[in-house]
Amino acid sequence: MIPRFKLAPSILSADFSDLKTALKQCDEGGAHWIHVDVMDNQFVPNLTVGPPIVKSIRHKTKKFIDVHMMVINPEKLVEPFARAGADNITFHIEATDDPEGIIEFIKSCGCKAGVSVKPKTLLSDIYPILDKVDLVLIMSVEPGFGGQSYLPDSNERISQTKQYLNDNCLDRVLIEVDGGIKLHNVSKVLDSGADVIVAGSEIFKADDPVQTIQEFCLTVE
Repeated sequence: MIPRFKLAPSILSADFSDLKTALKQCDEGGAHWIHVDVMDNQFVPNLTVGPPIVKSIRHKTKKFIDVHMMVINPEKLVEPFARAGADNITFHIEATDDPEGIIEFIKSCGCKAGVSVKPKTLLSDIYPILDKVDLVLIMSVEPGFGGQSYLPDSNERISQTKQYLNDNCLDRVLIEVDGGIKLHNVSKVLDSGADVIVAGSEIFKADDPVQTIQEFCLTVE
């Protein structure tokens, strides 16, 4: 059966001393992508991983590696992450004055390009470049830390983005949603128009991550 969309477990919530097990759990559960959250303690108040982590997991998984850069000066990290093995690189619209230049740079490095928007940023800020990207990432929490609650107006923002894409014949652009997504609310996120779901703590903090991934996948198929 063809899945309605992709499940992308976020390894930010996994045990970093044993990422091999986390990747194995993603395989056994049937996850579709691996999501990597990159934070620089400047654009957001947290510090996470860099290209070496992506390089290390690239040799351990055949899954699509989805890198979400929550950093200032994102252009400086595009090439390092591409060389490390990223398949998609997403930057934040709030972090640059030259989004089109970054999109072109990402694609020139052989990766798909995504743009992300914070919860309080106007969706209209990203509309002019949606015809140039492969993915738009709607943040459903304030970026920076895992385990936050899903912001209730996120579903409307997803629906508005979906409507814009449909109205402008941009159905090829995937809508990814990240933040506070749990088994109990994922159906509403999907019904709003999401194509890719990112889940971190709900999966890797669960007693049985494999079973939780499977339950997510049953929801989306």
